[in-house]
Amino acid sequence: MIEGRVLLVTNATKFAGHAVTRTALAQGARVIAHDAMFPDDKARHVFEADFSGAVAIGAQAPAAIVAEALAAAGRIDALVSNDVYPALRAPIGEANPDDFRAALEAMAVRPFALLHELVPVLRRQRGGRIVFVSSAAPLRGIANYSMYVAARAATLGLVQSLAKELGRDGITVNAVGSNYVENPDYFPPSLLANADAMKKMTAQIPLGRLGKPEELGATVCFLCSDGAGFITGHTLAHAGGWA
Repeated sequence: MIEGRVLLVTNATKFAGHAVTRTALAQGARVIAHDAMFPDDKARHVFEADFSGAVAIGAQAPAAIVAEALAAAGRIDALVSNDVYPALRAPIGEANPDDFRAALEAMAVRPFALLHELVPVLRRQRGGRIVFVSSAAPLRGIANYSMYVAARAATLGLVQSLAKELGRDGITVNAVGSNYVENPDYFPPSLLANADAMKKMTAQIPLGRLGKPEELGATVCFLCSDGAGFITGHTLAHAGGWA
């Protein structure tokens, strides 16, 4: 249902970037990939070799990202805002406000700035999809992780407001609230290899296991598809029943 569509995927080497890119390409979409590593020619070439058919762009500023993506593909049908920042454990009395500002910058301000540049394009095209790859953490809260959870909650607030603002333009805005899904940023190999830690962790998940990257990729691509055309303003928990 996304065959022929152009997906702009941010932070493509992080979090859900690989899974979304791989799934989208398998479903016949075109992928324009942004990443902080991609100003480096070698990093772009490695990514394009690993994900045949994807186009890696070096632009970093929001206006330049949109312009380079349009130059590469002629249009942008969906943005997958794949935002990532470390989940720092810090009780409120020990938390550093500068860390909170950095989390907000990475997971709310930067995607907002990109949308500021992209939404006029989607409006001219008379439609599009915006999907934030976010977290299920704001749906429940997590003690001692207030900075991370609050920054993720800011993204979910954007989903609610922008869905109402952009619906008349045929633009849907949704989020995937991910948690307990295998990825190198939040579940590195060293953690996955720790049997005691994994047993404790999966005990909290009703399905009793971690999610697979390809499951997350498929969920994101569904929200970019025709089948999700009447879904907007929604955060879809993708957390094995934890939220």
